Amino acid sequence: MAEYVNNHIHTTYSFSPYSPAEAVKTARAAGLLTAGVMDHDTVAGAREFIEAGAAEGIATTVGLECRCSMAGTPFEGRRLNNPDQKSVAYLTMHGIPHGLLDRAQAFITPYRARRDVRNRKMTERLDALFSPYGVRLGFDRDVAPSSMSARGGTITERHILFALAKKLTAKFGSGADLLDFFASSFNLGVTGGIREKLLAHGAPFYEYHLLGFLKSSFMGQFFIEAGDELPHVTDFLRFAEEIGAISAYAYLGDVKGSATGDKRDDAFEDAYLDELVAWLAASGFRALTFMPSRNTDAQLDRIMALCARHGLFQVSGEDINSPFQSFICGALSQPRFSHLITATWALIGHEKAATANPESGMFTDGSISKIGSLSERIEYFARIGQKKQ
Repeated sequence: MAEYVNNHIHTTYSFSPYSPAEAVKTARAAGLLTAGVMDHDTVAGAREFIEAGAAEGIATTVGLECRCSMAGTPFEGRRLNNPDQKSVAYLTMHGIPHGLLDRAQAFITPYRARRDVRNRKMTERLDALFSPYGVRLGFDRDVAPSSMSARGGTITERHILFALAKKLTAKFGSGADLLDFFASSFNLGVTGGIREKLLAHGAPFYEYHLLGFLKSSFMGQFFIEAGDELPHVTDFLRFAEEIGAISAYAYLGDVKGSATGDKRDDAFEDAYLDELVAWLAASGFRALTFMPSRNTDAQLDRIMALCARHGLFQVSGEDINSPFQSFICGALSQPRFSHLITATWALIGHEKAATANPESGMFTDGSISKIGSLSERIEYFARIGQKKQ
């Protein structure tokens, strides 16, 4: 029988239709063995996620995702896993010990506040673009109230574009009239599979599909590059080590036909992937996370081989932030990905052990001296993760 896990579920505390409790219930109903929360720039929903997991009888793991500056590294000026800005990488922090969640939130909160300065400016740019057509967009009126920012959540570009999507459908409806508006007012055509979705008047999740189109095709009209809201990669790594979390780089790989419709076809890390993975390992990263449904077999074989060569822990996850996405990654039913199931149990075991004693995590000096090889530690912590108590 196939086993499925997911360590990369977003909630309403970043951008998602699911509250932490709803995300856990949906994960369990979908058939996941385990569920992991991975919100942008916040862990404010982590405790609700943990409590919901206990109530639903499903194992959970908690972490956060943030964009970090790669300035001063060999990858400054290169496009990494961020489609919108060079020299910036999406990094994740997995298995945060539960007693240190407040420290994690305190670490990331100043960066989130700086992000809102840029969010407000980007909202103003969109308002200036669309106000001549009778569509007004306000940060305090339309964007912030749709988020959990008042409770420690994050406002993202998706919040801004989703608020715009709602305004556009209210003004122009759904279907051909809306597409004609983009063509006539912005000379912006809609092609491919997303065109069929946006032509379907009143289709389920219409505004989420419109958000995907806006994000893939409209970002250049309003996007402002991030600056001081970005932790530097060295600060991110230092803090992850301080609290006993597992630092990871989120592999994207060159994109052709975005799985979620919100990324344009483009080249990312693949041209220099060997150099990047070697640098990650040498710089102190503990893991690399990837999403098997988003990459080709050749990309997946390559990234897994590089992780094995450089001793990086492999973490899997499907980036869930829209209601039409499946929580299940079908690729995990393939025998060649069975190690990702074991790795998830090891991640859960690490979180249990580090919560009980921060010195007992998977990558502490004590654990490494006790169980030297990564493969042996994965098996050891997987057994801890699978214990019911």
